[in-house]
Amino acid sequence: MNNITKIRHALFDYEFDAILITTPANRLYATGFSSSAGALLVAQKNAWFFVDFRYVEAAKKTITDVEIELITKDEKLPEKISATLKSNGITSVGFEDASVTYASYKEWGKAFEAKLIPGQKLINDLRAIKSRADLDGMIKAQRISEKSFEEILPIIGTNITEKELATELVYRMLKNGADDKSFDPIVVSGSRSSLPHGVATNEKIAHGFLTIDFGARLNGWCSDTTRTLCIGNPDEEMIRIYDTVLTAQKAGITAVRSGVKGRDVDSAARNVITNAGYGEYFGHGFGHAIGLEVHESPRASQLSEDILPAGAAICQAKAKKKNFFTLLGIWRFIRKLCNC
Repeated sequence: MNNITKIRHALFDYEFDAILITTPANRLYATGFSSSAGALLVAQKNAWFFVDFRYVEAAKKTITDVEIELITKDEKLPEKISATLKSNGITSVGFEDASVTYASYKEWGKAFEAKLIPGQKLINDLRAIKSRADLDGMIKAQRISEKSFEEILPIIGTNITEKELATELVYRMLKNGADDKSFDPIVVSGSRSSLPHGVATNEKIAHGFLTIDFGARLNGWCSDTTRTLCIGNPDEEMIRIYDTVLTAQKAGITAVRSGVKGRDVDSAARNVITNAGYGEYFGHGFGHAIGLEVHESPRASQLSEDILPAGAAICQAKAKKKNFFTLLGIWRFIRKLCNC
């Protein structure tokens, strides 16, 4: 993964000479190199990666098309970047305005002679379009999630706690090859299954709905998977709601295509749920993009003005409230229906 050339070409469409990239996910996208610290400066003809002693050796071996600049203990990063800007005649710099702290912005403003200009859109637009290699990386992470979920099915029941199940799931993902989890798993059951971002507890899994939201991370790429199971036999309303949400999912998927606004995709699914009388329970949006982070742009939510580009990878979000399935886990659901 190295997208330095893409970033250079994109600069011609923006009103700044270079872009300064400091967040871990964007540095990884640009260079293919993962580190907890560092800064990347990309201009139309050159690029520089500023890093301390901990990463300099690995960076030199990994990153191509970039000059590696060592930050010594006696140097400050803003001053080092400022000197590079000045020596290369760079008078304007884009920055990640959605994530840079105000403190860093002030510090850069004092150190740089170049003008700081918001440049988040450049990176967001590039990252929204996944290459075939990007998609293959995401699929591998997803396959780990799926395999791990299948492996924990036999131990799911009322004799295990939510936290124990969450721990077992993380263990399985790591054992199956994941570098890490994408986020802390959500495992909530019974009356707590209505909590979209509920935290697993030491309570035993209760009868009713069991929602499991989890993901694996592999080579930087994330997966985001939700499975909603039924502990015990579902009643008629549960089955009716499942059918409603499944129909809504299909409607949303049908609406997904390049050039469509995210809110229009959301509306296609939301209308089905609303017409069935459950609109007040659909507090989430239809979905969001996924990639090097679990939540990326574009978003397919109720208020989203994002335009879905060709190549975007949309992860359907959860539609959950009490008595709501999340469209997945159908195998387990049918198994319970049949008492088999």
